[in-house]
Amino acid sequence: MTLYTLAESNIRKTWFYLMFFFCFIIFLGWIISYFLQNWGIFWVALILGILMNFASFWYSDKIVLAMAKAKKIEKRDNPELYRIVENLCITAGLPLPKIYIINEQQPNAFATGRDPKRAAIAVTQGLIDKLDRVELEGVLGHELAHIGNRDMLLATAIVVLVGMVVLMTDFFFRISFWGGGSRRRREGRREGGSILGLIALILAIFAPLFATLIKLAISRKREFLADVSGALLTRYPEGLARALEKISRDPRPLRAANDATCHLYIVNPFRSQERKSWLHKLFMTHPPVEERIRALRGMRM
Repeated sequence: MTLYTLAESNIRKTWFYLMFFFCFIIFLGWIISYFLQNWGIFWVALILGILMNFASFWYSDKIVLAMAKAKKIEKRDNPELYRIVENLCITAGLPLPKIYIINEQQPNAFATGRDPKRAAIAVTQGLIDKLDRVELEGVLGHELAHIGNRDMLLATAIVVLVGMVVLMTDFFFRISFWGGGSRRRREGRREGGSILGLIALILAIFAPLFATLIKLAISRKREFLADVSGALLTRYPEGLARALEKISRDPRPLRAANDATCHLYIVNPFRSQERKSWLHKLFMTHPPVEERIRALRGMRM
């Protein structure tokens, strides 16, 4: 598989997940509303979900950077880092993002922002100290690929969809089990609707878990695509492959990371979660580093 076919395959699979996810939300809303015989529930959940995630869409970059305790720097603070980013941006045809430093010794990095004009790249001090120039270029190329591919906007859309699923199932449990839908359920049972009610109950229980799995699957696909796009940008996949090896082998924890932001980093910052069981892989925010390195070293430029 070549660099270009891998990128095209990942794009197709990602949008397939998105379409499937959207259809799942429509189906979930329909079956819960049908079971409770109250179509207003679906529309209320939809509106509230949009309103709750509106603020996170507009201010997600500031929130993430604050959570990571990242400090903005200027060119005079780290000229070499700035020059690398500037050169890569010229090659990629992207505007220069804001650059932040996280005062942590674990080598890691992430990109945020809803579009290329409002993007930011944050790197840890450990990344600057431990990687040589070629490896640093590989990591920065990966993060610029996220910006160029508009992955942050896609990630925000996925968060909105997951939030809608959770909100809809919460409505279902509150209304159906706290008395709001009891009369409707009794009528439904007399009319032979118990099977549909059971389906609605099963969906309500497992929908948030299923939505989370879809979100993680999309996140993993985007990491593969960013690796590919970053290698295309630098024209040297080995640089990123070596960087991933160094980052993954560093045993120190990243204190600034948490469950809400860990999927943004180039490598999972939680070193205690690097198990390889098949069940754990379902909930991994990143593809296994070994697979990413193998794919990079198998590319033909």
